[in-house]
Amino acid sequence: MDFSDCVTFANENPTTYIATMDGDQPRVRAFAMWFADATGFYYHTGTPKAVWRQLVKNPKVELCFYAPAGMGRMMRVAGEAEFLDDAALKRRLVKERPWLLQIGISGADDPKLAVFRVAHGEAYFWTMEHNMREGEAPRVRF
Repeated sequence: MDFSDCVTFANENPTTYIATMDGDQPRVRAFAMWFADATGFYYHTGTPKAVWRQLVKNPKVELCFYAPAGMGRMMRVAGEAEFLDDAALKRRLVKERPWLLQIGISGADDPKLAVFRVAHGEAYFWTMEHNMREGEAPRVRF
């Protein structure tokens, strides 16, 4: 198993549960991952949102991807969110997700639009095989 297996799993199961910290209170919400590739897992959010403030204050996150087939398979990723101020990336985002323009984003240069990725960390897959032995699941550093 290597990082390409993680990228494939994420792209096939893009609904991601992202855990952040709000002071000493964990907060979890579902995100529609934009894409994953060899450089990381990519997301976007709005700067007026609490999740953005939480990530700015503490960029440590845990991502959870889940494929329900059979007994289910999950991939957990621990890392840090890295905000990207990249005009070309934001133009691509608005082109690929034009619905952003319908929810209050004026365009790729709107300061309310934030793109972030998790580019470094550790991932592992969990199945019932690893139930009660989670620490033994092979890890992938990226």
